[in-house]
Amino acid sequence: MVNCGLLTGLNEPVPLKSISVEVRVQDHVASVSSTLQYVNEEQRPLEALFVFPLPADAAVCHFSAKIGEQEIVAELQDKETARDQYDDAVSSGQQVFLLEESAESPDVFKLSVGCLSPGQNAAVTIIYVIELAVQADQSLRFCLPAVLNPRYTPAGSGAGIVSEISSVCGAVPYTLTLSVHVSSPKPISKLESNCTLDPLVFLHSDHTQATVNLSPGHMFDKDVELFLYYQDTHQPSAVVEAGAATAPSDSLMRNPVVMISLYPELPDEVATPGEFVFVMDRSGSMDCMMHRGNETQNRIESAKDTLLLLLKSLPMGCYFNIYGFGSDFESFFPKSLEYNQGTVDKAIKRVMEIQADMGGTEILQPLKHIYSQPCIPEHPRQLFIFTDGEVGNTKEVLDLVKRHAHSHRCFSFGIGEGASTALIKGLAREGSGHAQFITGSERMQPKVMESLRFALQPSVSNISVKWKLPKHVTAETVSPPINVLFQGQRTLIYAQLKGKSSRDSEGSVTVKYSLKDQPVKKKLHFCIKPTEETGLAVHRLAARTLIRSLEQEERSSAECKNLRRTIVELSVQAGVSSVHTAFIGINKDTKQTVKGPLQQRRVPTYEEMKKCSSSLPWRVKLRGSSPLQYFSRLQLHAPLKMSTFRLGGAADRDLYESTNKRCSSLKMAASRLSGVLKRPDIRKPSSQKQTAPELQQDLVLPLVSLQKASGCWELDATLAAVFGKTKDELTNQKPAQVDGSVWATLLALIWLYGWRKEQQVEWQFVAQKAAAWIASQKVGDLSQCVCVGNVLLGCQVTKDTLGI
Repeated sequence: MVNCGLLTGLNEPVPLKSISVEVRVQDHVASVSSTLQYVNEEQRPLEALFVFPLPADAAVCHFSAKIGEQEIVAELQDKETARDQYDDAVSSGQQVFLLEESAESPDVFKLSVGCLSPGQNAAVTIIYVIELAVQADQSLRFCLPAVLNPRYTPAGSGAGIVSEISSVCGAVPYTLTLSVHVSSPKPISKLESNCTLDPLVFLHSDHTQATVNLSPGHMFDKDVELFLYYQDTHQPSAVVEAGAATAPSDSLMRNPVVMISLYPELPDEVATPGEFVFVMDRSGSMDCMMHRGNETQNRIESAKDTLLLLLKSLPMGCYFNIYGFGSDFESFFPKSLEYNQGTVDKAIKRVMEIQADMGGTEILQPLKHIYSQPCIPEHPRQLFIFTDGEVGNTKEVLDLVKRHAHSHRCFSFGIGEGASTALIKGLAREGSGHAQFITGSERMQPKVMESLRFALQPSVSNISVKWKLPKHVTAETVSPPINVLFQGQRTLIYAQLKGKSSRDSEGSVTVKYSLKDQPVKKKLHFCIKPTEETGLAVHRLAARTLIRSLEQEERSSAECKNLRRTIVELSVQAGVSSVHTAFIGINKDTKQTVKGPLQQRRVPTYEEMKKCSSSLPWRVKLRGSSPLQYFSRLQLHAPLKMSTFRLGGAADRDLYESTNKRCSSLKMAASRLSGVLKRPDIRKPSSQKQTAPELQQDLVLPLVSLQKASGCWELDATLAAVFGKTKDELTNQKPAQVDGSVWATLLALIWLYGWRKEQQVEWQFVAQKAAAWIASQKVGDLSQCVCVGNVLLGCQVTKDTLGI
C-alpha cells in the first residue's frame, strides 16, 4: 500500500504541519513570505528533507528558522562551503537548516531540516520577490504552486536532487493560509482566483490599496492562482528605488536602480507565411486529466483539439510539420510541407490517432533533429512546444534552443499542474518567443491562439535602448539585451543609476527598433529621484536578472572559475540565491547538543516507486510521472479482485473500492472523448429552431473542423447540423446571387459572431481566412445575404462586423 502526500523513506508522513503565506504586491512586483511549521512527533532526533517548487524567475532573498523562542537567520554562502558547514553541524548534533537551489532546474529548491529533538517545533520562513506576468486579458498573474511532480530524468544525466520531488495528492497533514496586500499607483479594478477567496477589502477610497485572504479549507488539489486587474494596465511606467546605505560603495545594491516597464504598440499586420513546427509531448503523463472538475478532457485529448484548431488557423502559403515525443520521437512528414487541403487532411487524420503512448519525456533529441533541418527561405521558423514540462536536463535543452535562436522563435506551453516554469519560460526566453501555462480548468485553445497571434506578427529587429539623464548621472543596464517585442506584451528593463545631479531630476529612456525595415522609436520620461520605500525588491529582481545572465554565460564559457566567483560575490552581496550559493542557518546558541542516532526522512524517488510497482501481485502500468498519485492514475488490465490485497481494515477496503470506481470512470471518460468529429449529436441534422445554442455543448471546434484550408465551407448536411438545421433549410434560403460555398461560408461567419462572440480569441484566424476568401470571390452586394443569414440563424450581425 502506497500513501499519498509528503512521505518519508519508511512511507511515513513528513512532519510538516502548516504553511502560512503573505503576499505584498507593489504595482506588478510581488514579495512573498512563506512560513512552514514543522513538528518532530517521533521519539528520536529527526533530519527532514523537503523538496518543493518556487517560480523559476523568483529571487529568493531570505531564509530563517525559529525554534521555540530562538530565531536563526540564515546566511547566503558559497554552496560547497554551506554544505560542509551543514554536515559538520549535523555530525556535532547542532540544529541546522540548509536551503539550496537545484543545479538542474532553478524552480526546484531543497530544504534540509537538521537535528530536531523529539517533540520540537521549527518554523521555517522563506521570502522571495517576483515580477507578475501579464495575461491575455491584461491581468497580472500570481501563482503559488501546490504540486511539483517528479521530473522525468534521462538515463545517465545525473540529475541529482530533481528526482527527490514530492507531489501532493488528496488529504495532506498540513494546512495553508494565504493573505494578499496590494498597493499600486493605478486603481485596482478587481482580484480573481481559481480558489475561493474572502471578499476584497479596499483600504482607500481611490482603490489603490486592498487586501484579500484565501478562504479556509483549501484542498491542495490545484495551484493557487490570483489574477489582479488594474486600470490603464498598458501605460508605460518607471520605478526608481533607493539602494542600501550599508552596501559597498558604487555597487548594484548601493546605487539607485530603475525598473522600466514598456508596452510596445506594433501595427496590425497581415499574417506572415512562416514555417510552423508543432512539437507535442506524448509521454504517459499526458494521459492525465486537465483538472478535477466535471466534463474534463485528459491532456492529450485537449492537445489534439488544439492541434486541429491550429492547423485550421494557419495562413495559406505557409509550411508546417508535427512532431510527437516521449522516450523517442516521430514526425508526421520527413520535412515541413506546404499548407494546402491535401496536406492538412493528412495531418488531421494523424492528429486524431495521437495517443499518450511514447513513454518518458525526452525533448532534447527531437529538438536536435528539428534544428538539423534546413530553414525554408522567406518562411521564418516558429516552434510550438507542448509539454507537461517535467524533464531533468532543463539547462541542456535551453542551451540548445539558445544556440539556434537566430533561426527561429519558440512558443512554449506548460500543461497541467506541476509544469516546470524553468523549462517553459526558458524555452520562450532563449527562443525569443512567448510562454503560456494551462492549469486548473483553463482551456488550452485561447492561450495557444494568443501565441499564434504573436507568431504571425513580423519579427522586430535592431532593438536598442538609449538613456538621457542629467549631467553627472549615468545608467548601466543590468538586463540582457532585448531580443523580442510583441504587441500587447510587457518588456522590463533594469538599470543601475550612478552619480548624482544637483538640480535636474528628470530622465528618459528611448527604445528604437526596426519593423519591416522601417525605424520605430518609443520614448518614456521619468523622475530619477527614488520613490517610496519598496524593501529593495527592485534591486533584488535586478540582481536576479544579472545572476541568471551570468549563469547562462558560464555554461558556454571556458572562463568558468572567474564567472563562478562573480556570481557568488553578487549573490552574497544582494542576498539573492543562485546555483552556486545556499542559505545556511546554525543554532550556535543551543546549550546542549542533540543526542541519539539521527533519522533521515526523505521523499521516495520515481525509480523506487517503479521498482515497488514491478513486484506487486496485480498487473498495472504506472502512467505519468507522479508516483505519489499512484492509485489515482493507475491503469488496470482487469478489475481488482478483493483477494489481491491483504485487507488490514476499513482504509484498505476504501482504497480498493475507490480505485475500482476511478478505473471505471476513466474508461467511461475515454469512450466519451473518442474524438470531437465522431460525435453523433453533432452529425445528426435537426429541423428544430436553434433557440438557445449557449445551452448546448461547444460547437466551435466541430464547425472549425469543417473549414477548408482556403478558408471556405461547403454547403452540406454536416455544416447544417452544427447550426441545428437541415441542408434543405440552408439551400432553400440561399440568395440567387451567391453560390453554395459563399453562402455556407457567410453563414459560418454569422453564426460565429452571433452565437460565439465570447470565444473570438479561438476562432479569430479562422474568421479572417473566411472573410478573405469571400472577398476574393468578388461577389456583389452582400448586405441582403447577411440579412437573410441573420433571420435563418437567429442573429443580428452586420456586414461590417464580419470584416468582409
